[in-house]
Amino acid sequence: MKNNMFCWLLLMLFGFTTQAQENKPKNVLFIIVDDLRPILPTYGANQVVAPNITAFAENAVQFNNAFDNIPTCGASRASILTGIRPTRKYFKKYTTSISNDMPDAITFPGLLKDNGYTTISNGKISHNRDDMAHTWSEIWRPKGKYNNQDYVDPKTSETLEKEGLPGVYPFERLDVADVAYKDGKIANKAVKDLKKLKKSGKPFLLAVGFLKPHLPFNAPSKYWDYYDEEDIQLPINNTFPENGPKSAGNWYEMTKYKGVSKNTNNAFKNAASFTLDADFAKQLIHGYYACVSYTDAQIGKVLRTLDELGLSDDTIVVFTSDHGFSLMEHNRWSKHNLFNVENRVPLMIRVPGLTQKARSNSFVELIDLYPTIAELVGLEAPERVEGTSLVQNLKDPSLISKSKGYARIWNGDMVVSPNYLYAEWRGEEGGNVYDNMLYDLKADSLEMNNIADQPKYRKLVDSLSQQIKFKTVQ
Repeated sequence: MKNNMFCWLLLMLFGFTTQAQENKPKNVLFIIVDDLRPILPTYGANQVVAPNITAFAENAVQFNNAFDNIPTCGASRASILTGIRPTRKYFKKYTTSISNDMPDAITFPGLLKDNGYTTISNGKISHNRDDMAHTWSEIWRPKGKYNNQDYVDPKTSETLEKEGLPGVYPFERLDVADVAYKDGKIANKAVKDLKKLKKSGKPFLLAVGFLKPHLPFNAPSKYWDYYDEEDIQLPINNTFPENGPKSAGNWYEMTKYKGVSKNTNNAFKNAASFTLDADFAKQLIHGYYACVSYTDAQIGKVLRTLDELGLSDDTIVVFTSDHGFSLMEHNRWSKHNLFNVENRVPLMIRVPGLTQKARSNSFVELIDLYPTIAELVGLEAPERVEGTSLVQNLKDPSLISKSKGYARIWNGDMVVSPNYLYAEWRGEEGGNVYDNMLYDLKADSLEMNNIADQPKYRKLVDSLSQQIKFKTVQ
């Protein structure tokens, strides 16, 4: 009888322990990379060296059709953190601050903090360091005299002080340690925090925002050495479409730097008429690749620490970017517009006990991350959140729960599906369409033949325009 009672007590204790483990709040490691398009081996870019992200994908669901909601950093990050679409009234610019545009919003870090989580923001999470500061237990960014540019060479720093960006090239290649640049510092801070959080025993959200491969393309020389510049190819669609809309041709970010533009006023460049030396273009792409490899190494350092501390089994990991970037596609060197390459982003989610290596072709918008994280940790997203949870897609990666994505910037709005990408530009008050483009992605995946004006597509254009008006024009 005593033995039976003892066994019963053991079973009860085991049951309670198991239930407690199942009910234990999951930690969240949120990794966001600046300006990273899906130029990774798991997305078919085999020339890029990214072993750590590749290894991470072995236990994650990779979303092949993930799109930002606005291709500019501040507004995109505000949209991600709130789960709310950008409109013409708020979340509009790279300088966007949630505290200014929507101070009453409940961000997902705020939701977790209000429910007992320690929330730490390292690196670039919001564009503005102290945006929604009350939602974070701690905010940290590496300091530096030229905080945005992150050059290491003293001569370059001296030139920056005298001339500004027009005096320096948009890349730097030095034989220095990883920690010389800020992403190395950010990775080290994240490692330190994981050790501290492990000791605390409390659930946490650790958000780690890496700065590269955002311009300038600065990385230690060992990552440049991964690539032979002679092997780098310019994109096939390296000219602006002859019938492309003027509104899609302007870009300015790269024109600030030496070697790209002699115009020190940083005027907009028209992709239909601008030319860049092919060798210099390859050097730029080389620099972008080097930055991707450099950031991959920093991500690997953080993920290894998560494993070494025994935290991986209790931690959800989300890896993504705020938007893409054109590397001479359509003769553009920028984001800030509505081509596929500037709006499609990598997205991988790993959930202990739930995910294994899988690829999902369901469409995803970055506003979907908020309700996904909330559901995974057992919290309810606020009613204001516009995204859709991806938990069912994580359980069944073959599920196609969404077949369209929407993005917007300035006066332009876009809808993308497996078959078509359509974008249109309206007046300031959302009036008449003054410019548009339609690409048949099945027949024209490089987006070089704008068919928006062809009579046989008029009904389709009208239909897609109505979808945009209903979804994004506010």
